[in-house]
Amino acid sequence: MGRLSTDILIRLGLPAALGLLVVLSTLQACNTAEEQHPLPKTLTVGTLYSPTSFFILRGDTLGYDYDRICDFARNKGIKLKFKVAPNMGALMQWLADDSVQILAYEIPMTAEYKTQALHCGAVNETYQVLVQPTSDSLLNDVTQLVGKEVWVERGSKYESRLMNLNNETGGGIQIRYIEGDTLMPEDLVEMVSTKQLPLTVVDSDIAMLCHTYNDSIDISMQISFAQRSSWAVSHRNSWLADSINAWSKSRNARAYSKNALRRYFEISRGPVAHDTIDLHPVTPPGCISPYDSLFKVYSHEINWDWRLLAAVSYTESGFDRTAVSWAGAQGIMQLMPSTAKSYGLDMSQITDPELNVRAAVACIRDIQKMFKPLIADTTERVKFILASYNAGAGHVLDAIELARKYEKEPEVWDGNVEETILWKQNPQFYNDSVCRFGYFRGKQTVAYVAKVEQQFLYYKNKFPKEHNEPQKSHKKTSKD
Repeated sequence: MGRLSTDILIRLGLPAALGLLVVLSTLQACNTAEEQHPLPKTLTVGTLYSPTSFFILRGDTLGYDYDRICDFARNKGIKLKFKVAPNMGALMQWLADDSVQILAYEIPMTAEYKTQALHCGAVNETYQVLVQPTSDSLLNDVTQLVGKEVWVERGSKYESRLMNLNNETGGGIQIRYIEGDTLMPEDLVEMVSTKQLPLTVVDSDIAMLCHTYNDSIDISMQISFAQRSSWAVSHRNSWLADSINAWSKSRNARAYSKNALRRYFEISRGPVAHDTIDLHPVTPPGCISPYDSLFKVYSHEINWDWRLLAAVSYTESGFDRTAVSWAGAQGIMQLMPSTAKSYGLDMSQITDPELNVRAAVACIRDIQKMFKPLIADTTERVKFILASYNAGAGHVLDAIELARKYEKEPEVWDGNVEETILWKQNPQFYNDSVCRFGYFRGKQTVAYVAKVEQQFLYYKNKFPKEHNEPQKSHKKTSKD
């Protein structure tokens, strides 16, 4: 290693020196591998749509595995190309025929998959957990399940685990079955949270995700052994696995992964805490918000009642210019950073109320143009625009195509497209050939449209349409 390295090791002492030797050896092995097999300028990544690994929200690509593979690419100075498979079988086939170089998806570390791929990177562990309503008398031991009803889908792995657990405890667990072709584990969790069901069982990652939307459930009781999983490459590309392994062990990668874990599995995804329709605390008398003049000016650009624009802002942020969502949306209209950038705002401007509203209105105007030839009725069209502002137009277009395919009214939101956007939580539908934008949790968007409509109705009843004259915008950006 050279005289300088030897001197450093002597000064460190034996324990620290041995630790440093391990780090240096790992880095040296990684460098050797990359010298023999330089990373390509572009790495083709295989993945699956899922609520945790890879999904699209408001036009932005997000996901725990997506964020981490992007961090790897930035670290190595390479570009990424993503291919989304319809199922695990297709994903593994792509790896076998070199259509992709790495699977940035949690591949179970089972005997079957180990013959098909070489696992690499950080190892994640999931296990089955009992989902129960929060209370002062939580179950905390599997023996307490005797005599209790636990609801699962028939034929699922959760049923199998409960049957084994029932044998292990001597019997008495009352396994009940939920029926429904479009029900997902997330639906059962929600039914427990609303006390429609007493108990259910899901994987810990699903439980953690559901907990970010709803804190009225307890998911602390583990009822199975852990299942390990990680990314994977072809056995032919062990050099790439070496590079991924070394990167994943670095301090920066571990810190980044920790933040990503918190973002997707810990931070609440619930709405901004303003469940009432009260006014903003610093609202001038007779006004809806401190920003009424902005809503009046910019609503003319989209031919909206200014109170509808105010209702959107309230539902998005509660008129809080400092509000930041778990996904990174900011400002009183909750602009995603990529959306703000596409309309001329940088991160230093995104929370400015006027610039935030102006960019949001420009975005809404573009959505209007998209839906004008698709939705003839103007009142209906507003609902589709609201849904698109919340979810991203792609998911709404998918829902329209599902409605058309399954003989619902594709130009009617209530009871039609409102229903098919909920289907996009189910692989049967988000992998349908008519869907282009994959997984989406539609419950929030359905609730969002309803809440904006409710808020708008409240404003119409309480505030005159024109109780002040519109004021001219005075802010300028570098692009004006």
